[in-house]
Amino acid sequence: MERKENKLSANSLTFIALTNEYCHAVEQVLHMDRDQFVAQMLKLLPRIYITASDTDAMAGYGDFYMEQALEEDAYDQIRDAIAALMAEEDVYLEVMVEDMKYSDTPIATAVSENLADLYQEFFNFVQAVKDAPTEVQQELIEQCKEHFIDYWGQTLVNVLRALHHLYYTT
Repeated sequence: MERKENKLSANSLTFIALTNEYCHAVEQVLHMDRDQFVAQMLKLLPRIYITASDTDAMAGYGDFYMEQALEEDAYDQIRDAIAALMAEEDVYLEVMVEDMKYSDTPIATAVSENLADLYQEFFNFVQAVKDAPTEVQQELIEQCKEHFIDYWGQTLVNVLRALHHLYYTT
């Protein structure tokens, strides 16, 4: 009979650490200038994307549901702080939006909203995983991987494109 190891892979541990690092970086937005903040996001976001892509999570996580730990006011504060830092460079045109297929006009989105959406996903994940037993941590990673595939992975690459443009052309 094959025995299942009760520990997380190195990649899963890295994913937890990177999402936690992202949350801390976003929470420090008031203490950075725009270039520092954008540079930090450009270092973290690709690493999170690659690690999430390589996470060996398997489909079919259990019945465990990730709690929404982030309060709406905290989300708004993060979004507003990033928007204030980004100023007129917060809004960018987005082409990878489903609604774009049916629109004659460009669709705008905001760096602040995209980064706050990622913050919400990662904050909820980190809060749930930090004191959970290994089996639950694995389920949370699997749930986060599913959200990555369905939603936040695209959000991450979209905002990464905008941040890259800001950092290297302005």
